[in-house]
Amino acid sequence: MRKIILSVALTLSLMASSLISVSAAFYSVEDAPGGSFGNPTSVEAPITTEEDNNINRSKDSSFAPPAFGSPASNTPGTGELLTPNISGVIAMQVSTVTASSGGAITYPDGSVAYPNDDAVTIFMPPPTEPSSSYTPSSAFTVPDGLYYSDGSLGTLKIPKLGLTVKVYEDESLESLAKGAGHFKFTSVWDGNVGLAGHNRGVTNHFGQIHTLQNGDKIVYTTMLGTRTYEVYSVGQINESDFSRLDRTSDNIISLVTCVRDVPSLRWIVQAHEI
Repeated sequence: MRKIILSVALTLSLMASSLISVSAAFYSVEDAPGGSFGNPTSVEAPITTEEDNNINRSKDSSFAPPAFGSPASNTPGTGELLTPNISGVIAMQVSTVTASSGGAITYPDGSVAYPNDDAVTIFMPPPTEPSSSYTPSSAFTVPDGLYYSDGSLGTLKIPKLGLTVKVYEDESLESLAKGAGHFKFTSVWDGNVGLAGHNRGVTNHFGQIHTLQNGDKIVYTTMLGTRTYEVYSVGQINESDFSRLDRTSDNIISLVTCVRDVPSLRWIVQAHEI
């Protein structure tokens, strides 16, 4: 019995010493050699460049992008000044120039680009050096100060369809649930006014616009007055084609809605002021 106890004690003692040596070897950490760590970036010298410091970089000259998820959100050259009344910056001119295959590209300022093998459409920004004498080539009215107490921008009437509907800013689902939505990158009054609407459901205000014919009347009222338009075009466009909503010098109105069961197409009705 005594021999068994001594044997067990000896075994436990050997196991303990083995664990201690392994533990000591496993947790032994030596100091890292010098120079093994990168230089701290917080003390690097700042990089400076030479440039004109007389540039307004405040929010007064900032452009806000179109609403996320809206058709205009993927259109190059669109944007709206955060403070259009005090910015001193020209608002975006969304206009296009097209070059046929192999032809030169002529820009609005008269300059010509090199020939291109493929037909292209280019969205042009405004001139880079605005001045007080600058006159936009196309009419455009921003919505500042033009909202009614209910949040609407105006009222659209189409007598032939018996339609009377309020117009709200942007083409979001929230706006279209209440009435027609105004494309933010189009004019509110002068020039080309772009409006969107549902073609089915409870708020299917634009569900029958494709039945309009040339000569039918459209009436649009805002705080700036009332205009009557006469339809001159009813047709379909690709869902990503916004060229028919470009700015114009003439006063026109463009109504856009989906084509039933054809997600890739849109109905567009255009009318000019009479």
